[in-house]
Amino acid sequence: MDTMLASELISKLKFKEVENFTDFEVALVTQDTREVVADSIFIAIAGHTVDGHAFVDQALQSGAKLIIAQKPIKVGVPVVYVENTYKAMAILSSAFYNYPSQKLQVIGVTGTNGKTTVTHMIDAIFRDQGQKTGLIGTMYRRIGDEVLKTNNTTPDIITLQRTLAKMATVNVSEVAMEVSSVALIQGRVWGVDFDVAVFTNFSQDHLDYHKTMANYAHAKSLLFAQLGNSYGGKEKVAVFNLDDPMSKKFMQDTPAQVLTYGIDSPAMIRAENIDIHSQGTDFDLVVFKQRYHLHVKTVGLFNVYNLLAAFGAAYVSGIATEDIISALTKFPGVKGRLQLLSHKQVSVIVDYAHTPDGLLNALETINDFAKGKVYCVVGCGGDRDHDKRPKMAQIAVANSDLAVFTSDNPRTEDPQAIIDDMLKGVEAGTAKVIVDRSQAIRWALEQAQPGDVVLIAGKGHEDYQIIGKQKYHFDDVEEVTNYFKQA
Repeated sequence: MDTMLASELISKLKFKEVENFTDFEVALVTQDTREVVADSIFIAIAGHTVDGHAFVDQALQSGAKLIIAQKPIKVGVPVVYVENTYKAMAILSSAFYNYPSQKLQVIGVTGTNGKTTVTHMIDAIFRDQGQKTGLIGTMYRRIGDEVLKTNNTTPDIITLQRTLAKMATVNVSEVAMEVSSVALIQGRVWGVDFDVAVFTNFSQDHLDYHKTMANYAHAKSLLFAQLGNSYGGKEKVAVFNLDDPMSKKFMQDTPAQVLTYGIDSPAMIRAENIDIHSQGTDFDLVVFKQRYHLHVKTVGLFNVYNLLAAFGAAYVSGIATEDIISALTKFPGVKGRLQLLSHKQVSVIVDYAHTPDGLLNALETINDFAKGKVYCVVGCGGDRDHDKRPKMAQIAVANSDLAVFTSDNPRTEDPQAIIDDMLKGVEAGTAKVIVDRSQAIRWALEQAQPGDVVLIAGKGHEDYQIIGKQKYHFDDVEEVTNYFKQA
């Protein structure tokens, strides 16, 4: 990366007050005192729980040479005062890393469910074309074949710009990125030049943060409203699930050209004659009246929607229809997303379903092809949306032969209290309660007979359990695999 003078960088901030300025070559821009090195610019963010202005001295001790602040501070180094340090961080980090998203094809995917699967499908299509790709999402960040851990579905602004810059440096050509509603409302993707924005679906989630469904919808709409509000540069396209009523609102919010997909609606790209079975799914793909037959390895109607969304993103990016189909028919699925594990004719599906809609989709999918009984092991997270607990319980009981209620990241809440909230949604005696998740999984597996299906819902790819404020290693797939080894 080319070096940059502090004067050049702060010139990007149009409205500021500068105190005691002396110029220097900037080594790093950060809001995290743990990252500060000599010749850093430290940005003091006034967050919800932590105020960076209180850590300025710590940043100075580690070598910070300039502070960006929005509250008065007394220090012996230059200070740049701005109205909003969070927005300044977006502007400075984009400039410091030389606007990396403009050098990449960036595809953003938002929606309540399906983001992870759709981004992995898009990634698989481009990789099948021999392209070097990047992936940013819930499970990890990946640059080519290098996998980096992630804390949030969509990283903070600086981590995101740094990741995109590294991708541009190593000649990544295309990036598929999950864009969460919380990240959109917090401005974590300010400065990212998206080329394609994809909408999967909309249902209840994150109400602990957004408070109302209207606020949640507004957050999602921002990806489309902010997409390509100028003509004559790179072409911008929004890809919408026409079967979801929210699409019509989002279409009005975006200046970009629109491609639609669906099953029940007269969309531009459609799936017809869908046959879901234990070996995968068969369907006809109709692309502007051209018909193709597909057999894919994923199961479930929602995975057909995911395939259509990924197809749309690749199609508007200029990949030939036959090449997209070839890649999708080889796609093996994603860890913890309707992941099938089998042993002695017992099928176990590990899925990330942690919303009422996601759980219903998973159970409806399984019921479509299950020959025997369906068991559902499910819990609800602590310190999160309380409203969905009885709803999740109702769905589990109504759509399985036996629901087992257990823990799923109880955090600082009492696990039994969370389960009690779930039990309020169902009649007494209709669900089995086993608080310990490992024991709950083992019990369900012990009951299952050949032809039965056990759904273990909620954690999917996660390899931890949060109890109190501690993370402990726990992996649903490992639990099942270890049980099968002993069985």
